[in-house]
Amino acid sequence: MSGKINIAIDGHSSCGKGTLAKNIAKELGYIFIDSGAMYRAVTLYMLNTGLDLEEVAQDPAVLGNIKIHFEFNSEKSFYETHLNGTNVEDEIRSMRVSRFVSQVSTLRVVRDFLVIQQQEIGKNKGVVMDGRDIGTVVFPDAELKIFMTASPEIRAKRRYEELIKKGVHVNYQEVLHNIRERDHIDSTRKESPLAKAPDAITLDNSSMTKTEQARLSLSWAKGVIKSRENQ
Repeated sequence: MSGKINIAIDGHSSCGKGTLAKNIAKELGYIFIDSGAMYRAVTLYMLNTGLDLEEVAQDPAVLGNIKIHFEFNSEKSFYETHLNGTNVEDEIRSMRVSRFVSQVSTLRVVRDFLVIQQQEIGKNKGVVMDGRDIGTVVFPDAELKIFMTASPEIRAKRRYEELIKKGVHVNYQEVLHNIRERDHIDSTRKESPLAKAPDAITLDNSSMTKTEQARLSLSWAKGVIKSRENQ
């Protein structure tokens, strides 16, 4: 039996899910799918084309013009998001997109559109994906599920520092408000709300470094892989 597994990483916004997922994928030689980036790309497309939530809900066919893929940047050692052939990695991380991405992700038609693409990629195993509902909706049969969390204040501080480093002018209180608002929307939305899968392992990284998180998560993954290889 192949030892390859699918790894689902869920959790609150700005917990470092993407960084952890990328590190695990790189270490294991797996495919990395950033579901959050996919939703952000759809949001960016809607903002740039003037589409509103009602229009998309009434005519899901407009989503057919959206093509999203990931390319590995060897110089930066991470996957970058491309929307219709254009690198939009920086644009989708802006506050402009952050203000609307949770609203866009509540649309059933958007979620259905992206989940089908994600599940197709994961059919052959060897996938690491992070998001809000990966272990509960996208890959409910994933062999390893991790639920990440940290205090809103810690997450806001990390997000603030990340944006400032990129040259984005924003204040801490605005970032903290955005994170708390997104937590509420993500946890209470009707379609696929943020929830910990019953068989997920909780990873509270409030006082952990990225290296510590990666080391612990990889130990979990390798344990599952070894168990499958011995079956």
